[in-house]
Amino acid sequence: MNAGETEPLEPRLQRFSRQVLFTPIGREGQQRLLHSHVVLVGCGALGSAIADTLVRAGVGSLRIIDRDFVELNNLQRQVLFDEHDVRDNLPKAEAAARKLRRIHSGAGIEPVVADLNPDNAERLCADADLLLDGTDNFETRYLINDLSVRLTIPWIYGAVVAAEGRVMAVVPGTTPCLRCIWPEPPAAGEAETCDTVGVIGPAVHLVAALQCTEALKLLVGREDELHRRLIVADVWRGAFHTMKLPDRPVADCPCCAARRFEFLEGRRGFSPATLCGRNAVQVLPPEPVQVDLASLARRLSNLRPQVNAFLLRFVAEDCRVTLFADGRAIIEGTTDPARARQLYARYIGS
Repeated sequence: MNAGETEPLEPRLQRFSRQVLFTPIGREGQQRLLHSHVVLVGCGALGSAIADTLVRAGVGSLRIIDRDFVELNNLQRQVLFDEHDVRDNLPKAEAAARKLRRIHSGAGIEPVVADLNPDNAERLCADADLLLDGTDNFETRYLINDLSVRLTIPWIYGAVVAAEGRVMAVVPGTTPCLRCIWPEPPAAGEAETCDTVGVIGPAVHLVAALQCTEALKLLVGREDELHRRLIVADVWRGAFHTMKLPDRPVADCPCCAARRFEFLEGRRGFSPATLCGRNAVQVLPPEPVQVDLASLARRLSNLRPQVNAFLLRFVAEDCRVTLFADGRAIIEGTTDPARARQLYARYIGS
């Protein structure tokens, strides 16, 4: 126990007393956590487990950015959601925020129902002490990596599919970044996804636990204790190993060395996107917009739409359309971007 750790804890630290007893964190580390600001990108399986863990650990401010809504098949592994969220058609960011505020009313929880993209990334992430990866696609991860290196904000990569997961902490200027290790994202269809080979909850929780442990090290000032390796685990086989990484950023890295931020600058990716394995396409509005969902619901009353403060949902031409207030739509029932754009223009507007 650290010197002075037997002194009575001030009231705001009482709920974290067992964590304060853990020497690498202690009273000083807990105070740092309470003043930290974390941005979590994606609040599905990994993201909801990460958010739950970090809010319980005492992270003072958490911004949750997620583009999606809660569906019944999420509940097998996405721990912050329940059947009420499905029934109420809640976006994941909002549903997560409601649960987290009940867990720790003193934490600042900010839900952002949006797709992280080159237009909003710096605005939403520039004030963060740490970025956390709860995403399900490489396009967004490479965007986070660009943002991290450009703004010198550390981030923690995490991925899980089937029973296997991977974790790596990135500290710009100190450790290799994502493009040091994988200069290019995998080609379409090359990588397995949860929608093609499935995923089990224990793998999600293991990866989230490893990400959160690395996050705690960074947030309490224990950067020297980071793994500095790519951690790979398969919970079904009970296999756990690490891959040694270069000691520093790679000299010919297109991001760290050449300072090319192709994903952040919008020169790669972020067109209308087919959502892998979901028989769905995400369509973005041509210009930033704020949709009056109630007014549109009245205009589409013949389609019997469902509407709340966050989204509007209706079925048209055998496709289910979910429109968010920022003008984004997820159109289920097609994988053809052209057809999705056509439906968007026909029922929502060009």
